[in-house]
Amino acid sequence: MDNDVRNRLKVAEERLDEINALLLDPDSRVINDFLAVVEKYGTVEEINRKAEEARELDNLMGRLADMRSPYLDDLEWLIEQREKGAFISVADYRRKVLGDRAGEMDWDAGLAVTLEISAFQYFPWLIPQAKHAIENGELMPGRFIRVRKMKEQEADNGDILAVAAAMHIIGASYVETLDTKGTDGSNVHLGGPETITGYFGGVGQPNDYALKWLDEFLYYYTNYGIKQVLNVNPGTVLLGYLLHKIGVDNEFKISVFMGNDNSYAALWTLIGAKLFSREDGSSPLIGFNWSNSVNNETMEITAEVRRELGFEDIVRFEHHITETWKSIVRQPYLRRDELVEIADHVANISAKHEGGDPEVEQERDYPSDILDYFRDKSEIVEAGDMPRLERNYLDKHDALNRTAWALTENGLTFVAARKLHH
Repeated sequence: MDNDVRNRLKVAEERLDEINALLLDPDSRVINDFLAVVEKYGTVEEINRKAEEARELDNLMGRLADMRSPYLDDLEWLIEQREKGAFISVADYRRKVLGDRAGEMDWDAGLAVTLEISAFQYFPWLIPQAKHAIENGELMPGRFIRVRKMKEQEADNGDILAVAAAMHIIGASYVETLDTKGTDGSNVHLGGPETITGYFGGVGQPNDYALKWLDEFLYYYTNYGIKQVLNVNPGTVLLGYLLHKIGVDNEFKISVFMGNDNSYAALWTLIGAKLFSREDGSSPLIGFNWSNSVNNETMEITAEVRRELGFEDIVRFEHHITETWKSIVRQPYLRRDELVEIADHVANISAKHEGGDPEVEQERDYPSDILDYFRDKSEIVEAGDMPRLERNYLDKHDALNRTAWALTENGLTFVAARKLHH
């Protein structure tokens, strides 16, 4: 194809002028409605200040102490274990896997794979996970994904505060999932799990729910310092871009349910991020989950786009290595070998573990199920299922450590909980 045809793809400056005219039009209802929600929480500077104060570890611990939360002792135990070096170091872990060869190898930190676990629903699960990691010389994740109802965790002995504090203590990033999504009644045609496939089809924030999502985010941002949330809808993705553009230091990751399953879907996502990036080039888009159907070539092609747009260090490719045994994919599903193949040349990938390895899951009396994410804690406890769900979570921890082992065997690096292992 000659350059004349390629040149037809150029976006004319007058088109950008038209977009700017719409964004800056004082009579633009779509923008005015957005700004009205932001104004409820104060100026941009006030909003960021509230968030910074709310996420300080001393303030989180103080609030837990004030409410006499049972989780405070666990957090103090976690600090004690960290301070005495109870967790295995990366260097010792490498020697455990490779023996003396570990000290002779070049480890490229620029291609480190983030070890990610999902979903971390309840704070108490972290303690048996940490004890297991200490006892067995295993790694704690560098990234945690949460899908628990926000109002429920807010009312549960400070669970929302305890998780935020724990992430400080261990040095991990985490993402929350807001309640404004299709399962909250926003779509009048959807019920419970029996109609949930309709929600996954892309109807997560209809009508005024995009603004409700924005309102909900700003509430948790200013009251709890929560910075990263899941994003499942093109409208709320745009609102996230706009919020960051005006100066709020928000971040989000795009869910697997958005359906980024080819390089052109990803190109569109990244073009939006570039269009609304700040003067310093930053974007609130810090990652997106690829669809489960994506292959390595698609990630390789998109990595070129990501690099050209200056987002290689900003936008993480979050890739499912395992999935829950039930209600989400055809099993067996395991992508570890493909991860090893791509991790030596594509940077900023996280290996997401949403289930145990298939050989483990299929032997469980109660294998992991994505629909458990949508159950109330009270119903889970009443049914006697909490120990089973904790076992599912620890199976994911095991799968994550199998991935770390495989990466290490192949001379590849990883990011575990930074303050515990690195």
